[in-house]
Amino acid sequence: MPYSPLLIKPFKDELTEVGVKELITPEDVDKVMALDGTTMVIINSVCGCAAGMARPAVVQIMTDESIKKPDRVVTVFAGQDLEATARFRNYIADIPPSSPSIAFFKDQELVYFIPKHRIEGRDARAVASDLQAIFEEFVV
Repeated sequence: MPYSPLLIKPFKDELTEVGVKELITPEDVDKVMALDGTTMVIINSVCGCAAGMARPAVVQIMTDESIKKPDRVVTVFAGQDLEATARFRNYIADIPPSSPSIAFFKDQELVYFIPKHRIEGRDARAVASDLQAIFEEFVV
């Protein structure tokens, strides 16, 4: 059973307010994943490491105007957008489910993945630094 939309609204808003686009349906996911260029996908969740590390890191990187961003930054919410999350996980089928997590694609190919265990126990600045390094390598 999905979380209450009222419960998770602030968690979603934290990302959408900085330009991250929500993918709510499987069709939304398929449309984005069919595009060439660079795409970062955040699997959002209600856990503490999403609140304290993953979302703040994404906000930090998205609001830093000196950093070139991917063509698309999108999110699915594990525990809420169940079908969209399941569809996205089909695109990373060899990777065990992990939320929060961050996947980075270039021309529809997964080139980098940050699982929950590389987010929890670190601060948002360290996760943002990882994202910046990924952007520097793959965003042209």
